[in-house]
Amino acid sequence: MNDEHLLQLLNEHPGQYISGEEISRRMSVSRTAIWKGINRLKEKGYEFESTSRKGYRITRRPDRFDVTALQLALNQKGSWGQPLHLFESVASTQDEARILAEQQTAEGTLVIAEEQTAGRGRQGRPFYSPSGRGIWMSLVMRPVQPLQYMSQLTLLAAVAVCRALRSTTQLDIGIKWPNDLLIDGRKVCGILIESAAEDGRVRYAIAGIGIDANLTAEDLPEHLQSIVTSLRIESGQVIDRTSIVAEVISELETLYQCYTDEGFAPIAALWESMAISIGKSIQVHNAQGSFQGIAQGLGMNGELLLRLADHQVIPIYSGDIEF
Repeated sequence: MNDEHLLQLLNEHPGQYISGEEISRRMSVSRTAIWKGINRLKEKGYEFESTSRKGYRITRRPDRFDVTALQLALNQKGSWGQPLHLFESVASTQDEARILAEQQTAEGTLVIAEEQTAGRGRQGRPFYSPSGRGIWMSLVMRPVQPLQYMSQLTLLAAVAVCRALRSTTQLDIGIKWPNDLLIDGRKVCGILIESAAEDGRVRYAIAGIGIDANLTAEDLPEHLQSIVTSLRIESGQVIDRTSIVAEVISELETLYQCYTDEGFAPIAALWESMAISIGKSIQVHNAQGSFQGIAQGLGMNGELLLRLADHQVIPIYSGDIEF
């Protein structure tokens, strides 16, 4: 008996009962097989109400990720997210995804972990990834493009995740260049794109995405409390992480196809519409020094265009910005 199919039937009418007779008819299985399937779902953390006259309904879903539910949600949205690798704890989903990429895994392969013990962000900074509280995942992509355009993919990922989180939470989320997502000045998501190249072309790229989904204020270490927030803190509601994963991967796949078909221009326009820095005075710190100016927009390769006090416009390819 297919547990994924059983879960799909139970999810068709949230909060309502579905009779054993209906399940038996639609799945062509016995009542005993249904009972065994329900028990397997219970072992994964689902809770049910059941009555002899009404059937079954889900009353509580597990707080942990479940492969069956994730695969179902991803399959309903698109083709990416397969194959799916779910871990309880890893050092970094980026490392696991890189191993798979080197083994020629398919584009769209997704690695998710409940916990990262050595998660990292841009410039090797540690990324706080506690168990069961967030979405810590890495996606394998195989873009056909020169290495010099990889910054465009970084901005694409920021747009995709921002769109997904806005649509699922209704929160006012903006992008800080190049790809941090903020709510009222506090970080709710970090994105890291790492790639491998050969002869100047990209062999594969891995998009690491860390979303602070269900962290509470008490979960955050003291040094992060003023600079980090979560979807739960901002919305006041527990977040369905599975739905968020499916929506993010769907947006990534959709925008990636748009990028492949139409180039960078539509992605750049979307990024600028969601950016919190455009038109504002910012300070940029990078290896070349510190620069003060007005953020004008994006260049053709995804660089940030900064207008200095003397009206000269310079491209910024990397660095940290402050408002």
